[in-house]
Amino acid sequence: MTSFEGFVCTDCGQTVTDEGATRCPDCGGTLDASYDYDAVDLTREELADRDGDWKYGQLLPFTPNGIGEGTTPLIEAPRLADELGVGRVLIKNEAHNPTGTVTDRGQALVAEAAVRAEADTLALPTTGNGGQSAAAYAARAGLLSRAFVPSRTNFVNKAMINVHGGDMRVVEGRYGDAREAYETEREEMPAADREDWFPAGAFDSPYRHEGAKPLYYETVEQLDWEAPDAVVVPVGHGAVAAGLWKAAREFADLGLADDTPRVYAAQPEDCAPVVEAIDSGGDPEPWEYPDTVVGSLEIADPEGGLPAAEAVRASGGDGVAVDDQDALDSAATVAQHEGLEISIACGVATAGAWDLHDEGAFDDDDTVVIVNTGTGNKDADIVRSRLMSQGL
Repeated sequence: MTSFEGFVCTDCGQTVTDEGATRCPDCGGTLDASYDYDAVDLTREELADRDGDWKYGQLLPFTPNGIGEGTTPLIEAPRLADELGVGRVLIKNEAHNPTGTVTDRGQALVAEAAVRAEADTLALPTTGNGGQSAAAYAARAGLLSRAFVPSRTNFVNKAMINVHGGDMRVVEGRYGDAREAYETEREEMPAADREDWFPAGAFDSPYRHEGAKPLYYETVEQLDWEAPDAVVVPVGHGAVAAGLWKAAREFADLGLADDTPRVYAAQPEDCAPVVEAIDSGGDPEPWEYPDTVVGSLEIADPEGGLPAAEAVRASGGDGVAVDDQDALDSAATVAQHEGLEISIACGVATAGAWDLHDEGAFDDDDTVVIVNTGTGNKDADIVRSRLMSQGL
């Protein structure tokens, strides 16, 4: 049974109990799930005896009808640990999700919420991964999907949106242009038809960031119930960073983990609104000229920028912005030193970990977790091109 009580608007404080809620009905603000933690009676032994992708269901709004998302491996990276001069480095490998990215965790909840809301279409603007995931989970739930993608989106994402039966509109430009096209089309629809669209974008409903929480629960359990000292996460929309920190607080408050980690947000230096906000202490401002080869992180005005920045600050972590070429080199290094095929978004996080080490962010005995948000084969051509430019 879940301990879910409802959703709370992070802007005005309004409480919403509808399981299919998206935005605050009063102010349009972002909703966040709340729980009766006093009613949660969980032990490490009980959780260890459970199987399945959603065994932490008491800390989620509901259990979705998934397709094998979650329970991803936590892989030791001993050569990286030696190079960073820390006790352990582990990579939480989200490439093992059904469509190859961490997005599947949240989209499983989104699809279930859409069914409960009696919607018929998952709709979203996306840099690519979210659209592929939404198409897969819509197919599973018997729903339609509609994705607005920028022309820069990689071929694999575009192809798989269609393979899953999704409808796709390719918009010239970048993510912001796709978002504008999505909002324009939705506004121009008759009101009755608009209700059939269930928003599947990050922070367009409470489910994407809530669905990211089990990533952290699993990590702690895989570490024999010890919280890592630091987690380095690539940040685009901010859903993973925000969800991870919420999960860390929950496990610590419930006595399931001994502590909480420092959360470090990594972004490309030519599109780093969250890192800039962390550095300035203010709210994220839209990035005027986003330009990075890391397409999944090229989010100039992230919907969850503020929650992500607040999570990093509260954890005692920091932000780090890295050069594109360093990110590509880091993705290749992980493949060559550890045998793992990581996304270039994880390359950003790995390059960020090296920079953080140089800045003295880690202690010699720290356990550092780097989140690989997606499969490396979607970015293989970009990384290989980088190697070829070096004569390799």
